Amino acid sequence: MKLLLTILAISSLSLGSAFAGCGKKVTNEGTLKSFDAATKTLTVEGKDGKAATITLTPGTTGADKAADLVGKSVKVISEHGKADSVAAGS
Repeated sequence: MKLLLTILAISSLSLGSAFAGCGKKVTNEGTLKSFDAATKTLTVEGKDGKAATITLTPGTTGADKAADLVGKSVKVISEHGKADSVAAGS
């Protein structure tokens, strides 16, 4: 019985930590201040003045157009600092 309760307690605690913050998408809207092609990183300055550095991945939608968007309004959706999509802002 003790073994069963121990296994149940461990599994319930591990489930809570497994889903903590996972799947949370962050949207950065603002001006694309810089794009470094060597490291594949973007720096987006938000409307509140805070800058965010985001890394492009091979699966990032719109990554091929990132160099053309420097100095323009952009919308970057990312998760854990890695971009899912890069698009021109409105």
